[in-house]
Amino acid sequence: MTFSCLKFFFYSFFPAFCRSSPTKSILVGIKVVNLLQERNILPPGPVPAPTPCLPQDLQKLNCSPEVFCSTLTSIPQTQALLNKAKLPLGLLLHPFKDLSQLPVVMSSSIVRCRSCRTYINPFVSFLDQRRWKCNLCYRVNDVPEDFMYNPVSRSYGEPHKRPEIQNATIEFIAPSEYMLRPPQPAVYLFVLDVSHNAVETGYLDVVCQSLLESLNSLPGDTRTKIGFITFDSMIHFYNLQEGLSQPQMLIVSDIEEIFLPTPDSLLVNLNECKELVRDLLKSLPQMFTKTMETHSALGPALQASFKLMSPTGGRVSVFQTQLPSLGVGALNSREDPNQRASAKDVQHLSPATDFYKKLALDCSGQQVAVDLFLLSGQYCDLATLGCVSRYSAGSIYFYPSYHSQHNPAQTERFQKDLKRYLTRKIGFEAVMRIRCTKGLSIHTFHGNFFVRSTDLLSLPNINPDAGFAVQMSIEENLVDMQVVSFQAALLYTSSKGERRIRVHTMCLPVVNSMSDIFAGADVQAITGLLASMAVDRSVTASLSDARDAMTNAAIDSLISYRTSVLTIQQPGLLAPACLRLFPLYILALLKQKAFRTGTSTRLDDRVFAMCQLKYQPLMYLMLMIHPSLYRLDNLTDEGSLNINDCTIPQPGMLQLSVEKLNSEGAFLMDTGSVSMYLWVGRNCNPTFLKQVLGVQNYATLPLNMNRLPELDTAESTRTRAFISWLREQRPFYPLLHIVRDESPLKASFMQNMIEDRTESALSYYEFLLHVQQQVSK
Repeated sequence: MTFSCLKFFFYSFFPAFCRSSPTKSILVGIKVVNLLQERNILPPGPVPAPTPCLPQDLQKLNCSPEVFCSTLTSIPQTQALLNKAKLPLGLLLHPFKDLSQLPVVMSSSIVRCRSCRTYINPFVSFLDQRRWKCNLCYRVNDVPEDFMYNPVSRSYGEPHKRPEIQNATIEFIAPSEYMLRPPQPAVYLFVLDVSHNAVETGYLDVVCQSLLESLNSLPGDTRTKIGFITFDSMIHFYNLQEGLSQPQMLIVSDIEEIFLPTPDSLLVNLNECKELVRDLLKSLPQMFTKTMETHSALGPALQASFKLMSPTGGRVSVFQTQLPSLGVGALNSREDPNQRASAKDVQHLSPATDFYKKLALDCSGQQVAVDLFLLSGQYCDLATLGCVSRYSAGSIYFYPSYHSQHNPAQTERFQKDLKRYLTRKIGFEAVMRIRCTKGLSIHTFHGNFFVRSTDLLSLPNINPDAGFAVQMSIEENLVDMQVVSFQAALLYTSSKGERRIRVHTMCLPVVNSMSDIFAGADVQAITGLLASMAVDRSVTASLSDARDAMTNAAIDSLISYRTSVLTIQQPGLLAPACLRLFPLYILALLKQKAFRTGTSTRLDDRVFAMCQLKYQPLMYLMLMIHPSLYRLDNLTDEGSLNINDCTIPQPGMLQLSVEKLNSEGAFLMDTGSVSMYLWVGRNCNPTFLKQVLGVQNYATLPLNMNRLPELDTAESTRTRAFISWLREQRPFYPLLHIVRDESPLKASFMQNMIEDRTESALSYYEFLLHVQQQVSK
């Protein structure tokens, strides 16, 4: 049987193949669970994504779910069937993820479908050696002559063995037809708030020191450019032209009519002017120490940045410590501190002015992205300022109560985050297009970008920590199809000036039964997509609408499962095993900073949580929604991992309930990218106190302890290895807070106990009873 016939045979017969010998994950997925009886539903480790029910040869070629996944791994045949299941259909992407293995292909011609422009991929079919059929639009295309040669095996005549056909994630070095202009250089502009408030926080020293240490590690080549703007009530530019003996400050005091004093010497070649840049970074923190200037002209500073960056494009990094008070974009405080704990709807989640969004769209048009670092102890109106990053494909970083002396832990986090930010991979002047099989359509995107056309996202910058989500619908019945495919193509310029295309392709089966749809549901992807949808609903409608919609999502899907899948009606709250965590995750979202009510929540904290829910890749997002809890005082090497000759203990995950705590233990709570809490019980094991925390007894444990001492004991080595391993799985640096009963942070630790009742929110069991009541109506 030839290769193409074999592939056709599988496509034609694999639904029957799956039904007759279902995979273990599918069997587990459809097992019925009574949630009111089975309280210990958390798996011991991370929740695995379901495996699509595909023939083995196709599945082993499929895209990694960490990069590209669907809320449903079995796609319903019709929109009516999807509507009946009451589950959202969408894709979650982490397109520029740091990958340890990425095949890179350099070819004079990149093979694409002549009709829909899909890139050739593992899920096309070869009719013979000279023709291939597109898996998205079914057009038959010719195989180009040079595609007949396989550069890996150096053989001729086996196109199906080329890297493009063997890898669902691949990167092409693009030829000249993929360039509208010569690839831009890496251009970095740093825009720094130097008002009295900013100088007081001490952040300027940290930024300048971090930049000095990372100057040689900034991604780029010999063309890399750099520039600096500082601002208070005026805008200060810095002439760094080669030949000057020291940097020259140029002040523009007329913030109504911003102009560039010396346009050609404000962005300079980093290699040629490195010493001047170093001089500036060493002197900047001292230049404003005596300032009494309290105003902030952020809007004019951003206008100046746009003028400076427009000719090239690049990245603008803005550091802001207060509410902008002068010039265009000036804002007034909209937060009423008395309303922080209100059980009513939260006001001011949408921007106060469209200035920042309009500026972001102008930036996007010139390939400029704006990243915002907000370091503040007071309200800064992130709902408004965040627009400048959201619509220019930038990132937002938030450090509430930042002060280098009074809050050293926050400073450490800022330093670590900044190092990652300055040195991580970056792509410039990027666009991303998502294509899908005929009959499917995309209708809503989530993330930071500007939508240029129905399926094209404009991304002036792309970074490895950015996530995206899209909602989908089924426009035409997929009755004659056994599989459908999705392809995300990211075209970008590398920091070395190469035009590259990273392509991810995913193939999923089409099904016509409700039980198959439910069996393939990915509960984490569903939760991630619903979180993004709820953020939009909070802003366009109201927070209470968003909360109701999330609760109804759990209720409606379980009603559908009960009425359409279960053949025998039993008492209790029944769910398929693959959705057993769904009500728990929905309750976790309702108690999350973004959506909670009745608990004191600062407006900027709430808005930042919403930004993270829309922007973070799924693997980091889930820790934010449902933190992980581990017991650490009894770690052993049993079941441990061995990574680079280092033994990493693997304690089991515990439910987020006070009943799982024990005054004789020590428990680590991992909440994602911002914080880890190590709660130490009052009667904690004395061995743990001495061998891990380095104190004689509980009474001598400091209230503000933020790091573990490096002790030469087996217990210390195990504990530090486990915490380091957790930290290494994410891009940014979560702080470790060691919490005792008297600690002010105990409340933050306890707020994450999602399964427990609070004054304003149901316990997990009470929530299940509420859901059951609605399902049984």
